Amino acid sequence: MHTIGLTGGIASGKTTVTRFFRDKGIPVIDADILGHRTYEAGSDTFRAVVKALGEDLVAHDGSIDRKVLGAKVFGKPEELKKLTDIVWPGIRKLAGEALSELETAGNDIALLEAAVLFEAGWEDLVDEVWVVVVEPDHAVKRLFDRNNLDEAAARARIASQLSNAERIARAQVVIENNSSLADLETGIGAAWDQLQTRLQADRR
Repeated sequence: MHTIGLTGGIASGKTTVTRFFRDKGIPVIDADILGHRTYEAGSDTFRAVVKALGEDLVAHDGSIDRKVLGAKVFGKPEELKKLTDIVWPGIRKLAGEALSELETAGNDIALLEAAVLFEAGWEDLVDEVWVVVVEPDHAVKRLFDRNNLDEAAARARIASQLSNAERIARAQVVIENNSSLADLETGIGAAWDQLQTRLQADRR
């Protein structure tokens, strides 16, 4: 099975790429969804996160309040590292298990979407990395339109992530998303066609 890792910054267009793959019938593993699973009440990760970051994380329904959690770690590197040191290994384990199941089921291609693919060191789970990049000014506008996030907050989120240059240097396929949705879809289609050509060459 050929596994593609998809990554990119906030408001870069990853959702559009995953939709393209799903429309092709390709299974998609969403690391963010796996992250939610690791936080499930009663799990080892749940207990470790609460112990490391405080009982006030627990909401009335017994789950972790992600808004409270976000406030505790955003802009606080030491606190964020406490969290990621606990959560990322759990997500990696679930992703590896999911990929193994897909391969056993006979899938030829799978997609792992992970915004923190590089930061977490998960490149070894995939055969190649696709990155979607967007210029910061475009991302700021999209975050305002989509999330009603003001410019200062948007730029703070963007600045807290890897830069486009850092991602591009480590990816095998780069898709730019600085124009229209139609242009993005054209770029995705071109990358898909090139993938098919590479896979056919490998099978020969």
